[in-house]
Amino acid sequence: MSRLNPFAKLPGLNTASVLLVESEEHFQQSLAEALVEETSVTVNVRLAKSFPLPIENDESRPRIDLVVFIINLTSELSFQSAEASLKYLEPGYFLGKVCFMVTNARSSSVPAERLDAVRRLAASLHCPLLFAEEQTPEGVTNAAERLLTILKAAAGFVPFTTPLYLSNLTRCTLPPDIDQPSFD
Repeated sequence: MSRLNPFAKLPGLNTASVLLVESEEHFQQSLAEALVEETSVTVNVRLAKSFPLPIENDESRPRIDLVVFIINLTSELSFQSAEASLKYLEPGYFLGKVCFMVTNARSSSVPAERLDAVRRLAASLHCPLLFAEEQTPEGVTNAAERLLTILKAAAGFVPFTTPLYLSNLTRCTLPPDIDQPSFD
């Protein structure tokens, strides 16, 4: 089992590759279909449940420009799977080529501690944290548009913008009182 390296392969011409990682695959397929509809660049979408990726497909796998961990907040397994998969990424990916996308944040069954844990994880890795609505087609489209903005920068299609620069602008930060008990 090898680690995924962002600079091991050459980029494709006018092509951006994104890897969507979701353990439960609820939102992954609809998001992938929305991403492929992009017309200004060719978007290759790869899907995975978790890391490590199989070694036998390594030669045919394109360079991955952006890794997106999709975390369903109603499932503890989803968060644990994303957290365990991080160790299979080379440190170079954390220079603007990783982001977290959270679904079901509005659900009343989500414990506040789980959202805080995801925010802490994204903040500790200096990665963007996006929130998505998966129940409506408009929500999927909006999530795809936000993800495409980050993907284009990560693939080098935005002049004078690097993935690290964009990551610094969009990274998740923690409020100073996140470790304080809430009075709800």
